[in-house]
Amino acid sequence: MLATWVYGLFASRAQGEPSYALSIERGRTPLDQRIGATTDAHPGESGLLLLDENLDAFAARGLSARKVERSLDLMYYIWHDDLTGRLLLAEALSAADRGVRVRILIDDIGTSHTSDAMIAMAHHPHIEIRIFNPTRARQGGLRRGIEMMLRAFSVTRRMHNKAWIADGRVAILGGRNIGDAYLDAATQTNFRDMDVLVMGPAVAQTEKIFDDYWNSGLALPVDRLSPLKDPGAALTRIAAELSNAANEAAARPYLERIAKRLSLLDPETTRPDWTRAARVIADPPRKVLGKEGKNWLMHDLLPVFDAARERLEITSPYFIPGEEGTAALAAIAAKGVSVSVLTNSLAATDVAAVHGGYARYRVPLLEAGIKLWELRPEHQERDFSLRGSSRASLHTKAFTADGHMGFIGSMNLDPRSASLNTEMGVLFESEALARKMAAIWQRDTAPSRSYEVCLTSDGDVEWAGSRNGVPVRYDREPEASFWRRLTAQAIGLLPLESQL
Repeated sequence: MLATWVYGLFASRAQGEPSYALSIERGRTPLDQRIGATTDAHPGESGLLLLDENLDAFAARGLSARKVERSLDLMYYIWHDDLTGRLLLAEALSAADRGVRVRILIDDIGTSHTSDAMIAMAHHPHIEIRIFNPTRARQGGLRRGIEMMLRAFSVTRRMHNKAWIADGRVAILGGRNIGDAYLDAATQTNFRDMDVLVMGPAVAQTEKIFDDYWNSGLALPVDRLSPLKDPGAALTRIAAELSNAANEAAARPYLERIAKRLSLLDPETTRPDWTRAARVIADPPRKVLGKEGKNWLMHDLLPVFDAARERLEITSPYFIPGEEGTAALAAIAAKGVSVSVLTNSLAATDVAAVHGGYARYRVPLLEAGIKLWELRPEHQERDFSLRGSSRASLHTKAFTADGHMGFIGSMNLDPRSASLNTEMGVLFESEALARKMAAIWQRDTAPSRSYEVCLTSDGDVEWAGSRNGVPVRYDREPEASFWRRLTAQAIGLLPLESQL
């Protein structure tokens, strides 16, 4: 309690001045002209553009940053200091040099204790960077570890939100963080993920959420957390490094492929799906305080699940339904609804501990008639890897219901998303967008990409897939090493589910 009180006193003194989204103006910036003309033709509707391919997701962010002339508001759980992370930081810095106001909000866990580049960039006159729920100890593993132990209740609660807002005209939301694995530049495993670019009223809703977090008192300016002795010199050095990022040998093959996506925001080639029924929904920032015990996002999503009459297709890379969630899905299936879930296989997941929490629910789910698929770690069709890796891991958080309702966002169906982290996403009604998501579902649950999980006549679990077109079956976690299976089994025996 004392540690929490002392931290609260520090946070109240370190808070920055409040600020809010800038008003949009008709025809002032290139995005005003391009996007404004498009939205004016669809009054009261939001345009939704699905970003399934990782390269498109990078291009949409980079292109919008190059076209902004007013504001760039970015909030992320993770922003890696790697190739794509530095390329996008360079675009943000370049925008600030043009006079654009840049606000970046990052969760404390996802910044490697805040990168040198972000600390320096916070001293640019047009850039402000805040860290959500940060530790006071910014350096030294021992000090940081002690603080985390003393504040164990609060430090496990994180801002898992993802949003990229350009000039108040477009916003990108979904599951992707900023980093090579999310944007198809990793040499090892690349994530399968999904974002949606929104135009129209949904953008203003996203801005409101961003402002709520920015001014919550839980987001502290990074320059007050990590002061620099010579900020001018640090900014000059970082600016030079970031400006050279695109010229590095490692960046060339990536940027050559990105160049093919340069028409992504061109109104003549971009065809979003328009709907009046689109809402950007989010947990409030106070969820991390843990005082109310509510799950605001699920309050909006559960009625959509319950209203399904024909089919419900859920994608959740970290899937731990718990006893209550299992019963809820079973009740939906009992009404005759086809309920299907796609998650990671043990071999594909990047968090084996979460798989251990999920595995215990496979049999009850299957017995209730719920269909399960688990993504394979290696796809036979190598169509989305950039630098030689065919390994994949699922990171999409989405669902569709009855072919017209859907959600794309940051929320996993697990206890951490439900109770500890804040989450956000787009809840919509659009048959056109739901059809596109259904096509992706069919592709990703094909035998060459995923294993279907089944029950044998003896009640045991088995996995069905194909290899080179030939059906194969496994009686234990396919393609997973002994140690990975042992880790998952051990975690599954421990009372840790609420933290997974």
